[in-house]
Amino acid sequence: MAHLLDRAAGQRSRGSVAANGVALAPLANVGVVARSLKVGVQLPEVEREVRWPELAAMIRLIEDAGFDSIWVGDHLLYDRPPSGLRGPWEAWTQLAAIAAITKRVEIGPLVACAGFHEPAMLAKLASTVDEVSGGRLIVGLGAGWNRTEFDAFGFPYENRVQRFEESFDVIRRLLAGERVSFVGRHVAIDGAVLLPASTRAGGPPLMIGSSRSRMLAATIAHVTYWNAWWSDFANDPSGIAPLRDAVDAACRTIGRDPTTLARTVAVLVAPLAAPSVATTHTLRPVRDCRTRPHR
Repeated sequence: MAHLLDRAAGQRSRGSVAANGVALAPLANVGVVARSLKVGVQLPEVEREVRWPELAAMIRLIEDAGFDSIWVGDHLLYDRPPSGLRGPWEAWTQLAAIAAITKRVEIGPLVACAGFHEPAMLAKLASTVDEVSGGRLIVGLGAGWNRTEFDAFGFPYENRVQRFEESFDVIRRLLAGERVSFVGRHVAIDGAVLLPASTRAGGPPLMIGSSRSRMLAATIAHVTYWNAWWSDFANDPSGIAPLRDAVDAACRTIGRDPTTLARTVAVLVAPLAAPSVATTHTLRPVRDCRTRPHR
């Protein structure tokens, strides 16, 4: 999967691409039309069972090959035909291990489900991984969608967006270095603070993994990156424009210049030698992907 990150024309941009067919990377400012693209890799999740020794070899190879970032999904269990029950490794444990065996690449969850942890604990996990990585973490966040894993692991599925709104406020304030007390409908903390403090001014950057208006309204003032998953635009570059326009509108609603928000896109790609990838997804992988100027 390939993940591409883009800002508005004429601005510094970023993007990415991944190993299971997903990637993430930043784009440099090379003018209104021409762009250079950074590329990242999302590690395999449940396409097949991959044990740590093989994952570690992949991770080292990705960094040695010059990719710019490495990403992991944050899921616990799938139950979908024809594969049946499948589960990936836990995301934050993987990220800590990736941080420890790499030196250069940015890393992050694409994206972390806020419903799998109390928000202060999720912020603590992120702060620790950022420290281990030497300040290379990007904190992607979302509300989750896969009811199977919520029910199986005992996490509440209902009111996910409202829970996310409260959790996001706590997470971003803690990562920014605040001491936080908060009482909401779903979240209550009293004097939480992340110590040792981050060495990064303002903490690690945040990414929102949603195009829905309510999620954008809750986050757009505070995130550095926005992400669209390949199925959100049918894995077709022409489907990105409506999502991008919605993000621009959300920025303008709060008085934010849309060009200050970096855009990332995950694209499902398949090597020509791996036609079987197409049969494992309902959408055909992109084999020839060209970006167009932001308008």
